[in-house]
Amino acid sequence: MNSSLPLMLIPFLFGQAIVNPQPVRHYAYGTDKYQFGELRMPQRSGPVPVAIVIHGGCWMAEYDLEYMTPFSEALTAAGIATWTIEYRRIGNPGGGMPGTFDDVEAAAARLAQLEKEFPLDGKRVVAVGHSAGGQLALWLAAKRGGLRGVVPIAGVLDLRAATKQGSCQDAAQRLMAPEDYSKYSPIEMVPIKTRQILIHGAQDRHVPVDFSQRYEAAARKAGDDVSLKVIDGADHFAPIQPATPAFAQVRDAVLSLVKP
Repeated sequence: MNSSLPLMLIPFLFGQAIVNPQPVRHYAYGTDKYQFGELRMPQRSGPVPVAIVIHGGCWMAEYDLEYMTPFSEALTAAGIATWTIEYRRIGNPGGGMPGTFDDVEAAAARLAQLEKEFPLDGKRVVAVGHSAGGQLALWLAAKRGGLRGVVPIAGVLDLRAATKQGSCQDAAQRLMAPEDYSKYSPIEMVPIKTRQILIHGAQDRHVPVDFSQRYEAAARKAGDDVSLKVIDGADHFAPIQPATPAFAQVRDAVLSLVKP
């Protein structure tokens, strides 16, 4: 994972106008200003499957859920309700360890209440995370259970390696110290015991594809139902850009996990 990750370019990469945007509803899951999620409902009869969408950004306060808006819109247009969550990050009061993880778990739990208000299918819920969000998605699946599957996209799936490499301007090191990696690093938490479809761009210069390759090998050895799709020509961001062929593979992976 490259410490010079140009996440400041995200507004330019994803700032394009969204065609036929889906209505978005904001719901809090706590009292902090960052403890909220955005719910988008597809225009179809329910009950509908749900994707918990977890953004990346090195777990750092500088980067929020906004860059995932086009991604969530596109998944919703494909017939999947999206619950795109914000959480406290490194630099926010209460963010980092353990607040970031507590928030992700609390945001997922909020779905049980939303199911009473909207036609959501609580038995067809998947977690989808990009970059650092991929790590959080797998952690959530291992911690919470009950998910239909997980789709980590360009995931930081080995926190020990990320720490040693000084990833994300030392954010991984700041996130973990002095915590037990076996409780938070996906590669050390296997088996996750949930269906996993990993997506990674072959040309990703920010989170090298070997993060996913090594994780897949470890998860498969531990007995997990896991597969990896390495996308030729795709970089770190292509799989979350709706106009790309790489995104189509992510969408299809999510749809395959939520089939009735």
